Amino acid sequence: MSQDNLYFIHMTDTHIKAPGQKNLLNLDMTAKLRAVFAQVKTLSVKPAFFVISGDLAHEGDTADYQHLRAVLDEETADFNAPVFVALGNHDHRGPFREGYLGQTPEETAYYFEQTIDGLRLIVLDTEISSEGEKVEGRLDAEQLTWLKSVLATPAERGTILVLHHPALPNALRLLDDHLLTNPDDLAEAIRDTDVIGLLSGHIHFSSVGSFHGVPSAALAGVAFNLDPTTATSMRFMDSSGFNLGMVRDHHMIVQPMMLPGEHREVFRWEVDSALKPVAEQPVAIPDELQA
Repeated sequence: MSQDNLYFIHMTDTHIKAPGQKNLLNLDMTAKLRAVFAQVKTLSVKPAFFVISGDLAHEGDTADYQHLRAVLDEETADFNAPVFVALGNHDHRGPFREGYLGQTPEETAYYFEQTIDGLRLIVLDTEISSEGEKVEGRLDAEQLTWLKSVLATPAERGTILVLHHPALPNALRLLDDHLLTNPDDLAEAIRDTDVIGLLSGHIHFSSVGSFHGVPSAALAGVAFNLDPTTATSMRFMDSSGFNLGMVRDHHMIVQPMMLPGEHREVFRWEVDSALKPVAEQPVAIPDELQA
């Protein structure tokens, strides 16, 4: 039996900073997040939920997450739709739990399931804990075991997985070192289940493919984006995007949406054709520009 369409909004990489901090790339990330919500309000359809797939904050301080929660509560007040969030490599679990959830600041992985109008949303935690920042991601054995257990029972509309690190490389093989490092384990966990889609972020441009027969959509960021089309440079762009998602008859469809604007370049990193720093003239990317 055909079901009514269920719509949702997928955002990623908001890189929020609390008021009073130096702006990343000299861009107001709070204003950019509010601009996305303003654009969503112009759509002809209403979302059943919002989901943000990681890198919620840039520094990951408790104050950042308190600020993000306040902004999201304000911006979603008219939608009557919940917001679900995943954690990324810029996020810190303890401050997130304290500032965003109002819980004890524990460092355990943050993952959960939630059913919305028959659609099951599973949010996973691909952050790799270490003293130094890691750009790649991994699903630990505990999450994979839990995931298999949850997926053993199908959901009415199917299941969408949300994880910060993409499971698939993009067409240009840009940022291959930023991917999920154990995609085969994920493939095994979702094989012959009701998973209808994967949503991710992290790479700051849109990339859509098929992960073992399941649609997989990495998304342009809210905070800023990368232009992946040039062989000699990586261009950091002042632009914002989101996905308008639709679920119907156990199929996920996503429509990438870019906000109107100048889409100006704010930083350029010169690279060779293999997308490595130029050997003759090495360029160090400042820490605050790390995606």
